[in-house]
Amino acid sequence: MHPVLRTVLQRLGLGLLTLLVVSIIIFSSLIFLPGDFATAILGQAATPETVAAFRKELGLDEPAFIRYFDWLRGALVGDFGTSFSGRSGGSAGAVRQVADLIEPRLYNTLFLAAMTAIIAVPLALTLGIMAALYRNSWFDRAVNAATLTTISFPEFFVAYILMLFLAVKFDVFPSLANVSDTTPFGERVYRCMLPSITLTLVIVAHMMRMTRAAIINLLASPYIEMAQLKGVSRTNVIVHHALPNAWAPIVNVIAFNLAYLVVGVVVVEVVFVYPGVGQLMVDSVTSRDIPVVQACALIFAATYILLNLFADVISIITNPRLLHPR
Repeated sequence: MHPVLRTVLQRLGLGLLTLLVVSIIIFSSLIFLPGDFATAILGQAATPETVAAFRKELGLDEPAFIRYFDWLRGALVGDFGTSFSGRSGGSAGAVRQVADLIEPRLYNTLFLAAMTAIIAVPLALTLGIMAALYRNSWFDRAVNAATLTTISFPEFFVAYILMLFLAVKFDVFPSLANVSDTTPFGERVYRCMLPSITLTLVIVAHMMRMTRAAIINLLASPYIEMAQLKGVSRTNVIVHHALPNAWAPIVNVIAFNLAYLVVGVVVVEVVFVYPGVGQLMVDSVTSRDIPVVQACALIFAATYILLNLFADVISIITNPRLLHPR
């Protein structure tokens, strides 16, 4: 078997094992939370018989390991069970599938992440290449200072600052990103600009600095010096010689930040009241809707593991020692 294929299969197996362990942690952590959903819904005045009947209706009377395997078996086929929200003991008509609740929210989160990636990735690569091209110049120092300043602040602080200046003092963008299924594409983009700019300012520093560091590290290589001795311009040296060989660490950091865009949008979604998976998860934690919380956490974990796995595979494929084994 080719070393690249063998290593990729090993990473895939490790990713699936990691996801299995994470699913156990997610399920166990929610079981050990204090309090009880049935008691919280029915109130303290409910009789033990009523609470027991309601728990049986929800399936909470089964042993934990049986509930886990039932949940895991359903999750493998996209069935995360039914939501607890709207149920108050016998109100079967209010039952909703967790997948139906998550599907539109997941689309909103992926839309915001894709919109941010379209802005942040080209911007970070451009700034990183220019910072390496004009190393130690005023431009390099200004870009580093600006990006380090934005990354040093938490997301909610950056969000509120942008909201203050771009929505309150200067009515450029709406302060709340309240979109729906019927919102036109152009209007959706306009309403998502503030959360997208917030996420861009938070993640662009990592990608820019990694691009700059990877290119500068390669500028001391013998083949780069040979290209410079041949009279190749500094721009062509960086773009055509250094950048292609610096893709492995750059792709890694891009994949990590894309994973953050999907997983770490919870705070930004809450600040801008954006109807994504993060906002749904926060609301479900408040209402103790355990199936929805479990599904959101598992989706976040799977996305993060998948994108990290993608970064590992890209690093493996771009490794000449594995591509051309002796």
